[in-house]
Amino acid sequence: MSIINKIKKSDTAFIIAEIGVNYYDIATEEKITPMEAAKLMIDKAVENGIDAVKFQSYKAGKIASKNSPAYWDQNEEPTDSQYELFQKFDKFGEEEYRELAEYCEEKNTIFMSTPFDFESADYLDDLMPIYKISSSDLTNLPFIEHIAKKGKPIFLSTGAATLGEIEAAINTILDTGNEEICLMHCTLDYPTDYENANLNMIKYLGKVFPDYLLGLSDHTRPDETMLTVTTAFIYGAKVIEKHFTLDKTLQGNDHYHAMDPKDLKKFRNNVDMISTINGSYYKKPLECESESRKQARRSIIALKNMNAGEVITREKITFKRPGTGISPADLDKVLGRKLKDEVKEDELLVWENI
Repeated sequence: MSIINKIKKSDTAFIIAEIGVNYYDIATEEKITPMEAAKLMIDKAVENGIDAVKFQSYKAGKIASKNSPAYWDQNEEPTDSQYELFQKFDKFGEEEYRELAEYCEEKNTIFMSTPFDFESADYLDDLMPIYKISSSDLTNLPFIEHIAKKGKPIFLSTGAATLGEIEAAINTILDTGNEEICLMHCTLDYPTDYENANLNMIKYLGKVFPDYLLGLSDHTRPDETMLTVTTAFIYGAKVIEKHFTLDKTLQGNDHYHAMDPKDLKKFRNNVDMISTINGSYYKKPLECESESRKQARRSIIALKNMNAGEVITREKITFKRPGTGISPADLDKVLGRKLKDEVKEDELLVWENI
């Protein structure tokens, strides 16, 4: 069974901790190497219930021109250009990601990394079972086609996209024969204000594209109870991706809107609790209700002593617990009939009496 179908059939969420390139700052803070920091973050993510960790594979010169302006909150990330920002965090390549993929395998978790160029898309093919395509590449149809031809499931972020752009990306994937798609609602704004989260778009994507798995790539600041991402799960997002850090107070990059291990644990507990309480879709008596069904319902009860041969009338009976006698629902089948046996006051009528 494909990963997409497994997630569809699962009762809970598939949670991706997007480490991205946050390990560089964690390495500086902890006075360890970036590789040690990346592995430390994998450990903390696994301990708190993720299904996959995700990094970002890029080189500054391949993703942005030197004239690309900043588009994020510069109070949080003061770098003036995209090129300069990416240059700070582009030191890892195939060798490092292979080591991280092997480490994830040891930790029994899924390794992912978003490729941002053809070269990284190619070397990541051997390292991961799922491709994530960034919202920034939604209209990069040659790149999407290149990835889709690899035949692996694609998680497609839809931030800042029109329906036409999403449809074009989907058709590009389908034209390669690849049908393994998860559409991920996303607001391409860092951080996303709560009023711009627009989680109802998840429902709309499900209505317009009913054949595909739904997800969320979230950029809101973690709220106290992780209600934003939990609501997304309730609305139908089975894949939830959120940036991950070990220190939300660090300035810059993706720390300021990331979840930390405590946030992740809350979210995991939330979705697992929802999965537990959702239970069965079809209405039917439950096994745990079997005794209550008998004892808490009512039966037809004699209001007075009645003799054998006496006709049962409405004035002679009432309805009381337990429900182990004749149900009030069968009253019409009882009235006007004669008793075979004597029935004492406050006794249940049973079919053998009639």
